[in-house]
Amino acid sequence: MKIVIAQIAPRVGDLTGNVRLIRDVANMAEQSRCDLVVFPELAITGYPPEDLLKRPAFMDEVEVAVDAVVAASHNTCVVFGAPRRDGDVLRNSVVLARCGKVAGIYDKQFLPNYGVFDEQRYFEAGSGDICVFDVNGWQVGISICEDLWHDKLAARQVNLTCDVWLNLNASPFHVAKQTEREILVQRRAQEFSAPLVYVNPVGGQDEIVFDGGSLVADGEGNLVMRAPLFEVWQGEVDTAQAGEAQIAALPPPIEQIHRALVMGVADYVLRNGCLQVVIGLSGGIDSALTAAIAVEALGAEHVLGVLMPSRYSSDHSITDAEALVENLGIEAITLPIAEGVDVVESTLADIFATWGKSEADITEENIQARMRGLLLMAISNKTGRMVLTTGNKSEMAVGYATLYGDMAGGFAMLKDVYKTDVFALCRWLNREREVIPENTITKPPSAELRPDQKDSDSLPDYDVLDAILAANIEERLGVDEITARGYDQAEVKRVVRMLQLAEYKRRQAPPGVKITERAFGRDRRYPITHGFWE
Repeated sequence: MKIVIAQIAPRVGDLTGNVRLIRDVANMAEQSRCDLVVFPELAITGYPPEDLLKRPAFMDEVEVAVDAVVAASHNTCVVFGAPRRDGDVLRNSVVLARCGKVAGIYDKQFLPNYGVFDEQRYFEAGSGDICVFDVNGWQVGISICEDLWHDKLAARQVNLTCDVWLNLNASPFHVAKQTEREILVQRRAQEFSAPLVYVNPVGGQDEIVFDGGSLVADGEGNLVMRAPLFEVWQGEVDTAQAGEAQIAALPPPIEQIHRALVMGVADYVLRNGCLQVVIGLSGGIDSALTAAIAVEALGAEHVLGVLMPSRYSSDHSITDAEALVENLGIEAITLPIAEGVDVVESTLADIFATWGKSEADITEENIQARMRGLLLMAISNKTGRMVLTTGNKSEMAVGYATLYGDMAGGFAMLKDVYKTDVFALCRWLNREREVIPENTITKPPSAELRPDQKDSDSLPDYDVLDAILAANIEERLGVDEITARGYDQAEVKRVVRMLQLAEYKRRQAPPGVKITERAFGRDRRYPITHGFWE
């Protein structure tokens, strides 16, 4: 059986564009006289369409789009995902189309409702009475994404006779996800004693990045094909011939994170109608990495850096930012903020004195951050450039970021990247030439909002902070369990307390690329107002 795997990049809601993608690949498969061409889950709508599914006008157009794909089908069976109205309910379905007709329909049986997934809000599960279809004399088994992960369903399918199993997916990226997929696919193929084809899309959708990584395992559970990660790709597999394995290299984790960030930024900015971005450059490592990734995603000519020195900015911060601008080849401007900050402080001085609050504290620090945010947003409004914020996951976790200041913007690229990973990414970018100035990497991190300020004045060292945060956020461990790993209990309590107190800030933060298993936002949803404190 000759099968074309279509690792495409559908766009949510772009029904016309998605139909065009499907038809173009299907025509190529027809010309190659293939038996099947397989597309990802919900390829018609893109994933996740969310509450678009609740709009009758949208579903009317979905049905027109499905009909268009079916009508254009020929001898090659086109297997694609689409939402389907079934009486008063919606199904997450696979449509098999051949010779201008629907040759079969399968409805997803297990609807995920965790992490980024919220399918039970929209769909009703299928019964699964029919999951094997006759295609040109071949017996083809069908499942959709989450179905493959459930042992009870697999136990029922083991006894079915199939020439091949197809699994259509919309599986988002996080570090090490591809390894998890491959272990599962190889195990299921061995259980089913039949080749298993796993198809996944690519592309950024708001916070989510789909990394592709489509793959095939033979009936003995051997990996025989892996598509490249983070690339649109089409490939042909013949299940009847034991040919040479087509296994694209699996990039190391740090490269996967890098490519996810590049794809996430490019697709968020461009798919939302922007071409250019603006970034505040402090000379620090976070803004440097943000600018470097933006250049890769959009091109240097579309990135504007803004240096905004204050009375506390060190000479090396300015020179480091200037060195970065030269390394990246981007345009940059300088807008000093000291005078504007003085005006705001003098405006508030009398009322603060009346309240007996004249002594400088975090208020004055935040005025500086908010002055920078004001200038960046003014540039954004005037030029149409999107502001990329520069805060990382460590800062977002403990509230070491200023609302309406360094959190002001359209997209938070590093929102799910811990500070230790920021350092690792910068060193990885510098593996062949200096992209990030070395002094930016080696100097102690500082917000420079007061004299001689360092992050370590307020926070544990980042290797300790990130380990505690990852244990609490990703692993969901409590204070005692984290302390048992050798960390100071008072420090652990303080970090967890800061994490909980900063929820109101994160709720107001821009979206950002998901790279961990539990990113802030879709994956991790806590109430702002509550009475539980660890």
